[in-house]
Amino acid sequence: MSKRLTTLACAFVLAVMAFSPSAVAHEKGDWLMRFGATYINPKSNNHPVVSVDGAWSATFNFSYFMADHWAVELLAAYPFEHDITLNADGSDVASTKHLPPTLNLQYHFVPDNKIQPYIGIGVNYTNFFDVKTKGALAGTDLDLGSSWGIGGQLGVDIKLNDKWFLNADVRYIDIETKAKLDGASLGTVKIDPWVYGLNVGFSF
Repeated sequence: MSKRLTTLACAFVLAVMAFSPSAVAHEKGDWLMRFGATYINPKSNNHPVVSVDGAWSATFNFSYFMADHWAVELLAAYPFEHDITLNADGSDVASTKHLPPTLNLQYHFVPDNKIQPYIGIGVNYTNFFDVKTKGALAGTDLDLGSSWGIGGQLGVDIKLNDKWFLNADVRYIDIETKAKLDGASLGTVKIDPWVYGLNVGFSF
C-alpha cells in the first residue's frame, strides 16, 4: 500500500504544481470545512464466503492549520450502508451500517496557490451497527466487530475566492472486522477500501 501511495503522491503533486497560479493562501490558524459525497469501494475478495459491497454517503470534515503547511483533519459522515452478498451466487444475505471517523495529519505543498494539493496519514476507527440478515442468513445473528487501522490520503483544494473552494480526495483505509454468526467465528473480513470524495469547502 505504501509504495502505491508514494507513486501516486509524487505524480499527483508534480502535475498539480505545474499548473497552479497564485491565489489566497490557507495559512496558520485557518479552519476549513468541507462537505460533499463520498464513495467507499471495498477490496475484492473481502472474505472466502461473503463480500461487502460499495456504498455512497454524505460526508464532512474539519481541518485546522497548525502552521502554513501543516493541518489536522477530522472526517465524519452520515452512516454508510453496505449490502453483504454470498460469493457463491451473489445473493444478498445481510446489510450493515457503519461510521468511519478518521483523524489525519496533512501536509499542504503549496498553500498559497489556487490549486493546493496535500497528502495525509492518520488513524481510522470504524464502528459497524444495525446489522440485518436476510435471504440465506434470515433469522441468524450476524455480528461485526469494530475496527482500528491506519489510512493514507491524497487531496486537492481548488480556490474559488478567499473563502470558498472545491475539493477532491482519495483515501486508502485499513478496515478489518471480525465476523461472528450466531456466536461462531467466521474469521476476519478484510474490507480495506479505496475511498473517493468530492466536496465543497469554505475557510473561516
